[in-house]
Amino acid sequence: MEKVDVFDLIERMASLMRSEERKKCTELGLQSVHLQVLNYLSRCNKYSDTPAALSNYLGMTRGTVSQTLLLLEKKGYLVKTTDANDRRVVHVELSPEGSSILDQAKSADLFNQAAAFLEDNATLDYETVFVTTLTALQKANQSQSFGLCKTCNYFTKSADGFTCGLTKAPLTQVDSEKICQEHTVV
Repeated sequence: MEKVDVFDLIERMASLMRSEERKKCTELGLQSVHLQVLNYLSRCNKYSDTPAALSNYLGMTRGTVSQTLLLLEKKGYLVKTTDANDRRVVHVELSPEGSSILDQAKSADLFNQAAAFLEDNATLDYETVFVTTLTALQKANQSQSFGLCKTCNYFTKSADGFTCGLTKAPLTQVDSEKICQEHTVV
């Protein structure tokens, strides 16, 4: 059997994902970047729900992200709030309408079918393979991991609950299960 080029495999998977994303976005009158923003906001924690973190995650300029956020806010898909402790910081979260449109836009059918196929036919732990591949790509790109809070080196569990060891702030169960821009691999 001929050796497979990993880049070609990853590029093809990404192409299939983009194709499905474009179909859903067209149906809903959105652009791909709108869906990417809504998806990120549904997954980020309180340290990562800012325009700057969003720019970093998507690899886009702050200007592009700012214009996208303005449009999504006008459509009623998100809400901006000023940080109570630092008035210079703006937090962004999905509105109920934003959550609803995101649910409609997710291409679950394709991925559910693929996951079922993998479960039936895989001899490898495909989740580990994909996580390891993503980690390698992030390291090669020198990008932040944006991993789950509870898998971070700074995540602390005590009898009182959860704490971020970096900020010393308490964390909710929900925050611990979301992605964070400050994530540091254990």
